[in-house]
Amino acid sequence: MRSPSKPDTSAGKALSRRSVLTGLAATCVAASAKWSWAAEIGGGPSFFADGPDAELYGAAENYPIKDRWRIFQPGNPASPKYRVGAFSHYDEIFPTRHVDRAATAWPFKRTPADVSYQYKGNRASLADYLARNPVTGLLIAKDDRILVERYQYGRTDRDRLMSQSMAKSITGMLIGIATAEGAIKSIDDAAETYVPGLKGTEYGATPIRALLHMSSGVKFGEENDEAKGSGDDLDRLWGDMVRKHWFSQKGTVASIAQFNQRVAPPGTRFHYASIETDVLGLVLRYATGQSMCGYLQEKVWQPIGTEADAKWLIDAEGREVAHGFFNAVLRDYARLARLLAHDGAWEGIQIIPAQWMIDATTVRASETYLAKAEGGFGYGYQVYLFPGGRRQFALLGHLGQRILVDPPSKLVMVQTAVDEKSPEIWRLWSAVVAQFG
Repeated sequence: MRSPSKPDTSAGKALSRRSVLTGLAATCVAASAKWSWAAEIGGGPSFFADGPDAELYGAAENYPIKDRWRIFQPGNPASPKYRVGAFSHYDEIFPTRHVDRAATAWPFKRTPADVSYQYKGNRASLADYLARNPVTGLLIAKDDRILVERYQYGRTDRDRLMSQSMAKSITGMLIGIATAEGAIKSIDDAAETYVPGLKGTEYGATPIRALLHMSSGVKFGEENDEAKGSGDDLDRLWGDMVRKHWFSQKGTVASIAQFNQRVAPPGTRFHYASIETDVLGLVLRYATGQSMCGYLQEKVWQPIGTEADAKWLIDAEGREVAHGFFNAVLRDYARLARLLAHDGAWEGIQIIPAQWMIDATTVRASETYLAKAEGGFGYGYQVYLFPGGRRQFALLGHLGQRILVDPPSKLVMVQTAVDEKSPEIWRLWSAVVAQFG
């Protein structure tokens, strides 16, 4: 998912989702790595007031939160100057709904580490990585132990950092819980089974499984589709569903239903489209009778012992925008990642069904079109699947938001950022897995 407005390219050309994934495919081979255990100051997170190209990202103005000259703020600030501030204070720009934290936070342990790895023929360290990449937060953990936790651009462990499209994977996870509980009878049901307003539409006739796989077959274009004449569809959805101009009174369901041209049978081709997750969000809300935030809070956020409230963007009708814009502190993203690394189990309690997690991160023999869905990577239930024989998966968001999960070793890496200009993160992750996997 990209910004629902054309980005300012003065920061240098950002990588497209496809080029990011292609870069990952080229670099996710095992890399030689050498970790050295070393104590950080106080054994806790490290904070840095600046970062690469700090002036470009608004350091001189103390990282402003929003551009007051813009009447309608886009989903992602058009100018890089506002990204650091906006991506850590999103609720000051848009209305959001709370997800309350747990009564008692589950504690991580710490064994601070540094890492060296090979990149472009040279030896690199975490300091090198952070000096080259506009990262606001980076956390690496192995099961219950944090190895690395660092922040740049004056951000701290109390800032709620934006997920971008990593929220899609949270939506998919909630669909799994609702299915296990019987609120959703089967993911082979059509969306209209649960959302009456979609009855008689193409999205309404699409099975939930196809929506999870981004394979509805309904025409919808994002940034990679501009040359095909449909790249503005996300802008249109945003304007009608989220921003709601005075001349647009469609509402959530009608904003989705207006995209009603089927170009392929459901479940036959992968095509990334944020709107598919929004349909899943409607299914979840109607099936459970709860808001997405309420359901997440009850089923996941509090059971895993989160330390801070989270927030999720809501649209003009007060419904969560399922395809993006979730906001949480870095360690709570890491708790979520740990849950996924344990295939949905938390301290002996199964929160997400283990079989759902396996199904969500495995391509079935009957769905070979998903094996290399994009950039050499597979696609599961709203998650990207690494190539190769080892089961690994990724939650990906625009401009460098990443949660990477290696279930065999219980390794996770969480990154929040304001841009992505190289595929270096994949070399770093490969090195981490090579050493600890």
